[in-house]
Amino acid sequence: MTEPRIAVAVVTMGNRPAEIDALLDSVAKQDLAPARIVIVGNGCPLPEFAERLGLPGEITPIELDENLGCPGGRNAALARLREFGDIDVVVDLDDDGLLVEADVLRRVRDLYAADGQLGIVGFRIADEHGETQQRHVPRVGKSDPLKGGYVTGFLGGGHALSMAMLDETGDWPAEFFFAHEETDLAWRAADAGWRILYAPELLLQHPKTSPARHAIYYRVNARNRVWLTRRRLPLALIPVHLGIWTLLTLARTRSRAGLRAWFGGFLEGVRDPAGERRPMRWRTVWRLCRLGRPPVV
Repeated sequence: MTEPRIAVAVVTMGNRPAEIDALLDSVAKQDLAPARIVIVGNGCPLPEFAERLGLPGEITPIELDENLGCPGGRNAALARLREFGDIDVVVDLDDDGLLVEADVLRRVRDLYAADGQLGIVGFRIADEHGETQQRHVPRVGKSDPLKGGYVTGFLGGGHALSMAMLDETGDWPAEFFFAHEETDLAWRAADAGWRILYAPELLLQHPKTSPARHAIYYRVNARNRVWLTRRRLPLALIPVHLGIWTLLTLARTRSRAGLRAWFGGFLEGVRDPAGERRPMRWRTVWRLCRLGRPPVV
């Protein structure tokens, strides 16, 4: 197999200028230069990154008129990369992340060159102290963040996607805006027979955060979870998944305002159109179970 050509895509809201400068500087220090770099301003103007940092590869800025959310912004980057027609793998990085090692892109290239059915590679996310939050480990339970292997999902903050896979499965669910878009894409990839690899040696340094810091978190988390199950699960598993998830939410959530927003989002997910229904096959359900994460947890 010929060596795949790698692109880097970053979506920014324009409110982290120092962080994105540091991220792009870490991209510039990679021992494999990306063929292209796409920077999406999600409803915000972009400064002249390329001139300030001397980045390798061809720089393509995209300024969107409105904030389309993370999946919508990433779809804008994918659309531009398809226009170029010379990219095999896109590496998506959060704008406040940092590539600590200089060989990340080379390792990504080598992984895809060795496996034609590799669809998604998930990076390990760790803070400046090297700690990985348990929610960032794509396995159930108290799993070792340094243990790699094939998994059922991946992290949005740092990952690589096969363009051939996306041509088959479709792009990010832009209507989700924020929350669970990774699971929707991962389930489609698994159902199409693509492999998802968690590669902890690929490290993205990222500040320790909580998704609940976003004002819309509880509402869209609930709405998108309902949409996800309506779109991707066999009918028999929808009430099982939502029932387990509701009990876990009630047990874990201490904020009354958060619970009110959550129930509002849940009803919104039931009431509003969820988009195209393309449920996974039962053999995919079994495959996800064998990989350690049944699609009801």
